[in-house]
Amino acid sequence: MKKSSRYIKDILIMSILLGIAFGISLLFQYVFEVYEHVTTIFVFAVFLISLFTNGYVYGILSAFAGTIAVNYAFTFPYFALNFTIPVNLISGMIMIAVAVLTSALTTKLKRHEAMKAESEKERMRANLLRAVSHDLRTPLTTIYGSSTTLLENNEVMTAEQKEKIITGIKEDSEWLVRMVENLLSITGIDSGQIKIIKTSTVLDELIDSVVLKFKKRYPAQKVEIKLPEDVTIIPMDAILIEQVIINILENAVQHAKGMTGLFLRVSVVGNSAVFEIEDNGCGINPKRLETLFTGYYTSENDVADGKKRNAGIGLSVCATIIKAHGGDIKAENKKTGGAVFRFCLDTERINYDTE
Repeated sequence: MKKSSRYIKDILIMSILLGIAFGISLLFQYVFEVYEHVTTIFVFAVFLISLFTNGYVYGILSAFAGTIAVNYAFTFPYFALNFTIPVNLISGMIMIAVAVLTSALTTKLKRHEAMKAESEKERMRANLLRAVSHDLRTPLTTIYGSSTTLLENNEVMTAEQKEKIITGIKEDSEWLVRMVENLLSITGIDSGQIKIIKTSTVLDELIDSVVLKFKKRYPAQKVEIKLPEDVTIIPMDAILIEQVIINILENAVQHAKGMTGLFLRVSVVGNSAVFEIEDNGCGINPKRLETLFTGYYTSENDVADGKKRNAGIGLSVCATIIKAHGGDIKAENKKTGGAVFRFCLDTERINYDTE
């Protein structure tokens, strides 16, 4: 399907540009009585066709078509083919040479860009693999050590000690589950396996669901909510957007050292809903801000507010989901301390007119 649409696009480009060149040449010769630049117009058309189409075929075909057009319609005797005239042969050779050289350069450039894009993908995969290895090793080691301790010392341990170890295993297991969910989301969206299906979602219902799920994970953490007074409807994949908000809230809990307040605000600006998750913790290392949403691995020491393992995979998931919704996400440090994450989604217009 993609190949056929590409062929149709290239044929249209060739036909339109040749048609324009023919029309301009007619205008020059029969209206302005300018005969000298007709060949130049077709050479330029061949150059553009070679530049904007794939491969060599269309450029060379347009060079032959241009040669025939110049010979037939713009060279005496008019409306008759005569390839014995040296000027026509030279013009045709020039157009073919331009087509071949331009196609060669553009093909080489496209291949270089494709190789560069593939190299960037490989780099991102390697970064993701290092990040996953780093982030999964610690909880797995903890779970293994805790379960081994429980098995070997079960008879001599108190009920309180057992409960503490089991609670730790449960927390690390939950963290691993969320990590796997994030990885499945980001790889699924990037590969096209997960389709973004937007449905009209009431903002208040979305936030209620987010708060309920977040409270189950962090019952002691209070989140101050501020929403628009008017009913706000946003087309979205509600489950994925919930994941974005929870990831950012969780990121603040885990990394915003010294945080005493966590805020979730949503405002409507024009046709966009602006989501802001803000904390008053220690902020983010400025160097880390540059790669915060890329999933690029950085050591824990490089993160200004890092108090628990994390390589930014959750935030990379957030960026992928928001981008798939046609939005953008940013993070910045506040002058008064702490950090704020901000992303926008298009709202749905509500018709309040009544009959």
